[in-house]
Amino acid sequence: MHRFALAGNPNSGKTTLFNGLTGSTAHVGNWPGVTVDKREGVYKKFDEPIAIVDLPGIYSLSPYTPEEVIARNYILDEKPDCVINIIDATNLERNLYLTTQLLEIDVPMVLALNMMDAVEKRGDYIDEKALENRLGIPVVKISALKGEGLDKLMERAHQVCSVIRYGKTVIEDVALKHLIGDIKIALEGQGVSNPMFHAVKLAEFDEIEVLMHKDTVNMVEAFKKSHQYDGFGDDFEALIADARYKYITKYFSPTLKRKNKEKFVVTPSDKADKVLTHKIWGIPIFLVILFTIFHLTFSENLFFLGGLLPEGWVSFEGTAFEGVFGAGGINSPGVMLMSLVEILTTFISDGVATLLATSPEWVSGLICDGVLGGIFAILGFLPQILVLFLFFSILEDSGYMARIAFILDRALRKFGLSGRAFLPMIMGFGCSVPAMINTRTLADEKEKIATVRVIPFFSCGAKLPILTAVSGAIVGYFGVGNVDFITYGMYLIGMITALVAVVLMRETTLKGDTPPFIMELPAYHAPQLWNLVMLLWDKAKHFIHKAFTIILASTIIIWVISHFSFSWNYLSDDLMHQSILGGLGQLIQPLFTPLGFGSQLNGMGWVFAVAAITGLIAKENVVSTLGTLATCLIGTMIDIESDGGVGAVSIMIANTGITLPALLAFIAFNMTTIPCFAAVAAAKGEMPNKKKFNWTIVFWVITSYIVASALYLIGTAWWTAFLYLAVAIVAITIIKFTNKKREKIGK
Repeated sequence: MHRFALAGNPNSGKTTLFNGLTGSTAHVGNWPGVTVDKREGVYKKFDEPIAIVDLPGIYSLSPYTPEEVIARNYILDEKPDCVINIIDATNLERNLYLTTQLLEIDVPMVLALNMMDAVEKRGDYIDEKALENRLGIPVVKISALKGEGLDKLMERAHQVCSVIRYGKTVIEDVALKHLIGDIKIALEGQGVSNPMFHAVKLAEFDEIEVLMHKDTVNMVEAFKKSHQYDGFGDDFEALIADARYKYITKYFSPTLKRKNKEKFVVTPSDKADKVLTHKIWGIPIFLVILFTIFHLTFSENLFFLGGLLPEGWVSFEGTAFEGVFGAGGINSPGVMLMSLVEILTTFISDGVATLLATSPEWVSGLICDGVLGGIFAILGFLPQILVLFLFFSILEDSGYMARIAFILDRALRKFGLSGRAFLPMIMGFGCSVPAMINTRTLADEKEKIATVRVIPFFSCGAKLPILTAVSGAIVGYFGVGNVDFITYGMYLIGMITALVAVVLMRETTLKGDTPPFIMELPAYHAPQLWNLVMLLWDKAKHFIHKAFTIILASTIIIWVISHFSFSWNYLSDDLMHQSILGGLGQLIQPLFTPLGFGSQLNGMGWVFAVAAITGLIAKENVVSTLGTLATCLIGTMIDIESDGGVGAVSIMIANTGITLPALLAFIAFNMTTIPCFAAVAAAKGEMPNKKKFNWTIVFWVITSYIVASALYLIGTAWWTAFLYLAVAIVAITIIKFTNKKREKIGK
């Protein structure tokens, strides 16, 4: 089977092309570094299938970032049959810089001019035949987003993949060309493959090449001593980069005919960026956009129109759709979809309860209370999770998330954190596992460790049931606030905790220089509908699969150990405190006393401690545990599994006496403590050694304890806020004093 590698700059449409060729559901993001490892798919339109390998987005083949090393090593060592170099045709000159480096490798190549629809829309024209003649490789115009020209691209790639091509360089400087030629001859004599590429890199004094060819490097050092270049001195890497751009400008740029002859044209994206990336208003605008997303997902009073509308005008009272569209106000799209799921799950629950009416008590209890009570408490949140994920995907695909990284880089650089580190943090809103894997794009190890540790604080979709269930119960039971405001506030607390924690680490245990962050801001564009649909489908499949595997097993186990004693005698619902689960819960309950849901609770107060522990397996277990135990506590099949767990939490509030501050602390603890087992495994894989991983576990426990206890104590006695403020001031003073002392010693 032939293997074709896709190589190109970030935001050139490379992964979109990969999806178009393979039909893959690989994630497409509109920011640099979204593709961390190579991904493989299969193109099936030829008689024999073609393996397509999606390499990380890179700007060059210099070893400055992990993704550049990944792409470079794959092409040199794995020797694909063809490299498809995809470039953003709207930025022809800059994208061709990588092309000139790829041309130096002995590998068949095809150039894909992507985004030609955007080029033609602004009236420009690229003469691909002239460009093809000057490059010496096939050039094909495509639009990966619209699926245009992809078959022709693959046909040209298939034609050249079996034809041997030797690398050539565009360096024209006579002296440099002579040096590169001499190095190439020396490397050929040593039997080195891809001698032209290695010769140019050795002339640049590339660190990898210097280590690989210690004998040949003397030739370069001797040349450097005898040659000096105005403006560059002996910086041959800068000299060769300058030579590449001069060649591109002289030979390749004339193939682009611009309708507007002006070199710089203010585009709609430029105009939008004047507002969205404003140094003062950029972050407030982001916070407003974030709140709007939460409002459209969780609000039961959309656009706060409730007080202006006739009472019950959209309630559909007395029908099957009662409350779906609203009651006192209009429901948000997320709440509407959630209400529709409630109708379905209620119908199923009632039907199963009727069928099992004559069965033994333990059978109906296990199926109705244990299985359905837990599973439906989670599935009820699926619509809101998908709506929230849809909005974040739109922000990502449109190019706005890249701006957030840019804004935050500017704001946080002084604290030792780059915008590049914030990209995987934002991914944490979807799932912590791929977000942690994405930290491989961070070149600085200390920054990577700090980023991995705080990613769980950006609440993933699995934590959403906890947020909305407890928030809904707070609003319903205490009559305080509304769900979208509380949920939004808890998300902000998680983000603030992450930023404060990473700044503290970068100023103390993980102190180091802030690495440079170079990122091209992609032009704004409408997200691809098919891509969004596939992303949502993939998210739904993952969630449902987890619901019917890990969560199903967990709810059954929870029901069993909550209805059997240590001597395995069956217990009725009113004797749950004597069960195995009850005994374990009462044993660990005191640990959570400083957080408000420990020994101060009465009756079934231990259930909150148990729910927090089961959440370590999968965060969805927190609500399913409360749903299962609340159903058992009532002793009858109540309609709590269809409201996303709000009823379950409300029942537990009534039976434990837990306070509002304690409920907020419960949310905060589950948001910031040790994440699910899958995320823990991902974090372990990204840590450099076991010691760093063990300290990461300790970091999660301590941070969650501090944040949750602070919320509980300040919420219970507001004046304790001054104590926390005083401690923070003292800590900052000590850190600043210690750092200054170290700097003096270092000097």
